[in-house]
Amino acid sequence: MRIGELSHRSGVPVPTIKFYVREGLLPAGRLTSPNQASYDEGHERRLRLIRALLDVGGLSLAAIGEVLRVVDDPERPVHKVLGCTVKRLGQPAGDDPGPELDEARDEVAELVERRGWRADAEGPAGESLAEVIVALRRAGHGGFVELLDVYAAAAEPVARADLDYVGRRAAREDLVESVVVGTVLGEAMFGALRRLAHVDASARAYENGGGADGEGVGAGDAEGASDAGDAGGARDGAGGAGTGAAAEG
Repeated sequence: MRIGELSHRSGVPVPTIKFYVREGLLPAGRLTSPNQASYDEGHERRLRLIRALLDVGGLSLAAIGEVLRVVDDPERPVHKVLGCTVKRLGQPAGDDPGPELDEARDEVAELVERRGWRADAEGPAGESLAEVIVALRRAGHGGFVELLDVYAAAAEPVARADLDYVGRRAAREDLVESVVVGTVLGEAMFGALRRLAHVDASARAYENGGGADGEGVGAGDAEGASDAGDAGGARDGAGGAGTGAAAEG
């Protein structure tokens, strides 16, 4: 196909395609004349992956280049390809180190060991979780950290489902794209399901009998409480963090 058709099929403007070629992110087309080149489905798939990494994953072009070099290395095991991709996603905020953060890192390491996870507690996902623990305590909600194992237990089957979905992808680029989309949008999906479950749990617990003060909690109130609770949830939600934990191991 010509570059115009590639642009139409991929939704990426022609100047952007040419820029990706110049930057080495997209292989050049096969020359059919001095001024024309031919492209194929492989170029379309690569464009889709670049856009997923850029738009969904929020990676810089430099980081995308790193991921693509790993994808193109036939000697790199798929597990390492996925691990490299996940490590570039959701980089931690990088709070100033201190006793609070060191303590939280120790708790994350203990959690990983306790769960028997083959994951790097010091990787980006673990560091993000440590930062969330610090933020919870600074906000006066350190008790929420007691739910770490509950969240971890919920994350495990979700992670297995994530990887089952990813494993159905045959092409290496499709595998990486699945991880990107699943990590970012999977977190959003899990968060929305969690809010719905909050509303249901609140209605079952309080709507008929009322709370301790005798007042029931309506669905709207429960959803508001759920949104507030989500603010304290780990940035690596059960869907994304589970995928990351498995890939980073």
